[in-house]
Amino acid sequence: MVERPVQLSKWPGTIAAFVIVAVVLGALAAVLSRAEAGQGFAPSDWAAVRFTVWQAFLSAVLSVFFAIPVARALARRSFRGRSALITLLGAPFILPVVVAVMGLLVVFGRNGFVNDGLAALGLPQIGIYGLHGVLLAHVFFNMPLATRLLLQGWHDIPTERFRLAASLGFSGRDIFRVLERPMLLRVVPGALAIIFAICLTSFAVALTIGGGPKATTVELAIYEAFRFDFDLGRAAMLSIVQILIAGVAAMVAFKLVRDTGFAGGLDRPVQRWDDAGSKWFDASAITIAALFLIVPMGAVVLRGLGGLFEMPNSVYSAGFTSIWVALLSTAVLMTVALPIAAMIVQSGKPWSEAIGFIGLTASPLMIGTGLFILINPWANPTSFALIVTAGVNSILALPFALRIIVPSMRETVQTYGRLAASLGIGGWALWRLVLLPRLRPQLGFAAGLAAAFSIGDLGVIALFDDPDRTTLPLQMYRLMGSYQNTAAAGAAVLLLVLAFGVFWLFDTWGRYGADT
Repeated sequence: MVERPVQLSKWPGTIAAFVIVAVVLGALAAVLSRAEAGQGFAPSDWAAVRFTVWQAFLSAVLSVFFAIPVARALARRSFRGRSALITLLGAPFILPVVVAVMGLLVVFGRNGFVNDGLAALGLPQIGIYGLHGVLLAHVFFNMPLATRLLLQGWHDIPTERFRLAASLGFSGRDIFRVLERPMLLRVVPGALAIIFAICLTSFAVALTIGGGPKATTVELAIYEAFRFDFDLGRAAMLSIVQILIAGVAAMVAFKLVRDTGFAGGLDRPVQRWDDAGSKWFDASAITIAALFLIVPMGAVVLRGLGGLFEMPNSVYSAGFTSIWVALLSTAVLMTVALPIAAMIVQSGKPWSEAIGFIGLTASPLMIGTGLFILINPWANPTSFALIVTAGVNSILALPFALRIIVPSMRETVQTYGRLAASLGIGGWALWRLVLLPRLRPQLGFAAGLAAAFSIGDLGVIALFDDPDRTTLPLQMYRLMGSYQNTAAAGAAVLLLVLAFGVFWLFDTWGRYGADT
């Protein structure tokens, strides 16, 4: 093993990782302690497990399948607005789920644009609720992520390979067989695994356009068991199954997507000499993907502008609540992510990075339920609803923050570590003078993602029925449930502005004056 140029203390990261694991396992133990012995799975529980795995599998396959032609087109085409489109591919990752669902309903819902057009043509309408609606929403969120992962794979193929293929007279089919297919066989499994793991813990999508006996995910079943039946035994068993399935999927994703990050420019297309006959196909793939992303969001904005004046005061109050919950969640995330990242870099052991993936394996609703049980004997749990929500959101964002921070921290240590050691710089001085300045762009990006994710999350807060302590996504969901669609659309615009606003502020802070 190569000797590290400087020594980063592993104890703060070890303690932070221990706290994260203790919170998750403690919450699970609390739920298990209230479970009834001998109680087994009902047929509906097995149906929820089967549906969860099936929809996650289909969502991953469809997302990657549709992403391949889009990534290939972006990899070999240069056009005005290409950089903006690649940036747009990152938007669904920070887009509030309830806003995206509303956009899909406006376009594909019962009274949406698509069904209105079908009715005008005398054709039967399509329904969005159920499995196909869940798949549509998951493809909307994850196809851009798959495109970014695959696009990075295309950019990893040296341009010289394509130049050599052109000099040898390779056709487009030959280039796909010799260069692109091997790359896809290497990249696609990792993309499938990470999207499968993400879709396993889907809650807001299933809550809004899923539901029903035939379209209930494990996460939604946990919510129903706690919120409506207060059946902690059923919630505990479902949580264990969720951890086992998602844990295996997350570890597979960890092994297969080790060197892929969420940042990166990807602004330069690979020079190709075999693409003369496929320009229309590439243009069609790019256009359809762009419309699929832009139209739902544009529809929400157009419908919501008028609703801004019809929103009740509770929406603005919920908006302020969402902001401070997001800031608290981001602060907690940065407090634990930096020391854990240092522990990972210092240890050099692959298993250490797996600690962060607990956010992809544990059910956030299970954690919320367990903390509710732990707090209940000592205080009113609803008084801690927002604090619990912020803490759980930070755990969920930890895997993505580590993916952003760890590679840059490892590169910084390798590049400047020996110089710092020769100058006697260590401890807090090393962080202040070397690590934090070099990590500033990554910290801003990670903080922006975490804040946007927290503002738009409809998860743990849904467990607590307290009108005085609610976030904007939950308030918007309540407006949708009471058929106040115009006011809900206005709340969606406000939520959209807040989510992208906090991301832009943190990301801009990270990039401003930084040596990138």
